Amino acid sequence: MAVGMDLGLKGKIALVTGGSRGIGRACVEALAREGAHVILSYASNAQAADETVATVTTAGGQAEAVRFDVGDPEACKQTVDDIVKKHGALHILVNNAGISVDGLIMRFKDGDLAKSFQTNVFGPFYLARAAARPMMKARFGRIIMMGSVVGESGNVGQAAYAATKAALDGMAKSLAKELGSRGITANVIAPGYIETDMTKGMTEDMTKALLASIPSGSIGKPDDIANAVLYLASEGAGYITGHVLNVNGGLYM
Repeated sequence: MAVGMDLGLKGKIALVTGGSRGIGRACVEALAREGAHVILSYASNAQAADETVATVTTAGGQAEAVRFDVGDPEACKQTVDDIVKKHGALHILVNNAGISVDGLIMRFKDGDLAKSFQTNVFGPFYLARAAARPMMKARFGRIIMMGSVVGESGNVGQAAYAATKAALDGMAKSLAKELGSRGITANVIAPGYIETDMTKGMTEDMTKALLASIPSGSIGKPDDIANAVLYLASEGAGYITGHVLNVNGGLYM
């Protein structure tokens, strides 16, 4: 974001799921730099979560970590209730936590399908449902779903993952219509190929083939997604809702 631009995030309370590494961590750090108090959730890697909190606090920001399963409706409700009780509000929800179980549809297991939807779709629904009430009370809210380029374009071997990410588009558009009159926006960010642990494992040939398909000629970085989150979370984005923002270097348009 532009240096010196006031995004109106100072003092805002934000929850970023899956915030201990990768894109989630970049979002946590970016929101904290703009003055938000960030609660990051994690599923199992307490060390990574603690490191993220330490990085934020060392830089002068405010962050704390909480462990819960986003696929558990009661845990989602309790987490939001605890945040509101402790901090008085929840202004920003970034539904970033997700899993990818890939495989051709003929061989795909029922259990993997259920697990994918439980984390990638049910989790964001549970958290948006829990966050809606305090956001309505505050007459301000930013709900941001982390989609994917494959939710827009599809991809071989990712029918389940693509379906879960496409579901977020419809969810956000519906929330935009339900909650818009209360100052609450709901949007989706659809990242393309981003430099994360997953892409670091790609071979040189795979990387060359991928770069050839991206007009910008580069793989994105977590900060590219975090910058989009900052804007959609800001007060200045109050008239943007029900939108799917592709951040993919032109890979899909």
